[in-house]
Amino acid sequence: MSCFVEIDGSYLEGGGQALRNALTLSVILNRPVRVVKIRANRPKPGLSHQHLHGVNLLRDISNAEVNGNTLHSTELTFTPRTIAGTMYKVDTRTAASITLIYQMVMPVLLFSGTSSRIDVTGGTNVSFAPQVEYMQQVLQPNLKRFGVSFDLKVLHHGFYPRGNGRCMLDLEPLRSLNAVQLNDFGQFRSVKGAAYYAGRLPKCIAFDMQHSAEREIHRLWPDHECNIQVFKHPPDRARDNGAGIILTALTNTGCVVGAATVGEKNIDGHLIGSNASCELAGYIKNEICVDTHMQDQLIIYMALASGCSRIRAGALTKHTRTAIYVAEQMAGVKFIIEYGNFGQTLISCEGIGQRNAYM
Repeated sequence: MSCFVEIDGSYLEGGGQALRNALTLSVILNRPVRVVKIRANRPKPGLSHQHLHGVNLLRDISNAEVNGNTLHSTELTFTPRTIAGTMYKVDTRTAASITLIYQMVMPVLLFSGTSSRIDVTGGTNVSFAPQVEYMQQVLQPNLKRFGVSFDLKVLHHGFYPRGNGRCMLDLEPLRSLNAVQLNDFGQFRSVKGAAYYAGRLPKCIAFDMQHSAEREIHRLWPDHECNIQVFKHPPDRARDNGAGIILTALTNTGCVVGAATVGEKNIDGHLIGSNASCELAGYIKNEICVDTHMQDQLIIYMALASGCSRIRAGALTKHTRTAIYVAEQMAGVKFIIEYGNFGQTLISCEGIGQRNAYM
């Protein structure tokens, strides 16, 4: 029993973050882990369908011995054996977030011995998870700095409650991760974005999102480019009703920050566009290099990288603090947090220089 690293799933955020990061690092570091009090702070504690699919996919990738991988289980032990890159397919049969499943397995497959493809069916644009466009337009350029190469194709968009979305992720392995310096915002250059709608929703919703977002950006930076496209997902690419917006801000030092909002019931296009643009404007005004939704996603990569990584973020989220807790427990690293002006936070970590044992 003493060989297991124990992770408290109720720590801070108390959702799925501790579980996802603990199992990901367990496989990469080949360290058995026990996660207790899984999702203890959620209305329905324990493993949901989404988390169970992620656990079982990591089990298959690592040929792990797992106990507790049942629906609503609040405790799980996981003993990995290997990392096998190949073709994997998951059908959640719900609107479970595709991006959160990818978030769980991507770091693992970077340390396999061959290219991998992960075909997942579920929700591409759902609440409380990164939108698939955010993964393509914000996560991808940020991970490229670590040396990560992936290609994400959206074959079908899926929204709550039915899902039916489908994505294909192609991922190349690497020998080790580069340390990154994401602490120089530089000069703000432009905003790009897309307002989309699907199904039987009227196009005015997307135009409302576009107009509200462009109005806010042009009010603050009238001389800067702000280009937000409006488009409808065709019926063969999205069967159900859905709408949302993705905005990205680019700087002359290569920083990419983003804000993405998905519509829920009683969709208000003006409110969605306003919320996304106000969030993005906050990053630009405070010269934040890593946005609120990117913080926690980079922690694993910083912990595993070769050398010291530094990122300039805003106020730390509970997700980020949870990710740091898990990384320090699993990898033995130490994250240093320095607080600056305008709500800025500098996060730094000397990574362990994890090497790919299969290359």
